[in-house]
Amino acid sequence: MKFGGTSMAGTERIRRVANIVRAQAARGDQVAVVVSAMAGETDRLVNFCREANPLYDPAEYDVVVASGEQVTSGLLALTLQALGCKSRSWLGWQLPVNTIEAHAKARIESIDSEALIASMEAGEIAVIPGFQGLSEDNRVTTLGRGGSDTSAVAVAAAIKADRCDIYTDVDGVYTTDPRIVAKAKKQKAVTYEEMLELASVGAKVLQTRSVGLAMKEKVRVQVLSSFIGEGAPPADDLPGTMIVSDEEMDELVEKGLMERQLVTGIAHDKNEAKVILTRVPDRPGAVANIFEPLAAASINVDMIIQNVGRDKGETDVTFTVPQSDLARAQALLEDRRDAIGFNRIITDSKIAKISVVGVGMKSHAGVASSMFRALSDRGINIQAISTSEIKISVMIDEDETELAVRVLHTAYGLDAKD
Repeated sequence: MKFGGTSMAGTERIRRVANIVRAQAARGDQVAVVVSAMAGETDRLVNFCREANPLYDPAEYDVVVASGEQVTSGLLALTLQALGCKSRSWLGWQLPVNTIEAHAKARIESIDSEALIASMEAGEIAVIPGFQGLSEDNRVTTLGRGGSDTSAVAVAAAIKADRCDIYTDVDGVYTTDPRIVAKAKKQKAVTYEEMLELASVGAKVLQTRSVGLAMKEKVRVQVLSSFIGEGAPPADDLPGTMIVSDEEMDELVEKGLMERQLVTGIAHDKNEAKVILTRVPDRPGAVANIFEPLAAASINVDMIIQNVGRDKGETDVTFTVPQSDLARAQALLEDRRDAIGFNRIITDSKIAKISVVGVGMKSHAGVASSMFRALSDRGINIQAISTSEIKISVMIDEDETELAVRVLHTAYGLDAKD
């Protein structure tokens, strides 16, 4: 069971979480719980690091920011004990959660689960701080923002759990953001592949890395809300959304528990910015000269369009980067203007990416044309397009985001029936 920052924000909410955990353990399950820091706490700790030393040492940064989860894991163990449960906390270095790569963005390599499993078999509820681990040289590490989801899936894989329940402030995965489309439907199940695409294009339900790990380790994940009343159905009755393999999804469809859907969800992301380089030489290696320095600076490039060449052996290249990286990308490209040979940089941060996701696209033609027609009928201009096997993304004006999401939700028949 994993609980996020909003679920752990204060002693009253921690008591609510403890009651949910106790109810699960009372059903005879062996339970491990992974917790995030209290909402806003990690930001507070990061600011302390910046104030202490703007050029902070990442290893000491990890020591400071990992403390947020240490506090909530201890508090939850104490609260469970007050409710009469046997419980103890296991910090990242105590298991240990072995990590590799850099501080502040470490990756989990392995988890020593022997002592943890023995403790659970003895009836103890294990409480584990998410987001933290131990480096090869015995220093505390953190996994990067949103890393607690990854911790939870990694623990579930290590102890071969039947299921990993991720409790958050939403009660499942919807066909789109319910705040934009009131008729959005909660999905009973989505595949790993679909969830991976949805997470990568702006659906904020699960962190992308955690979905990729769940897919690799075949961990069944359920997304559900911790903000539930006393009489709410227990997690075993699957009130949330299950993230499952293609094979399990096929079984659910065969049993009549799920309908086969062409489109699973529509996601939107306003955190993109458009960059246009004009009059780039139209010759081999020109595009590599643009994107190699961006890759070296760890700036993720998403959509790319190379326009039809001009008469003078020149072309315009358009692409998108995360909004937070726009200034850096612009500076890098300006520095390399002579090497790349472009004329002007034009940027626009008032854009949005709208994505339609669904495994049904693999076997059905016409999904893209339906999207383009629906947007065209409402006068919404498409500035760029990118596709994968189960996803179509378009770039549009940011002001038209909500309208585009609503139009597409209706066009694909996703509106909930009254």
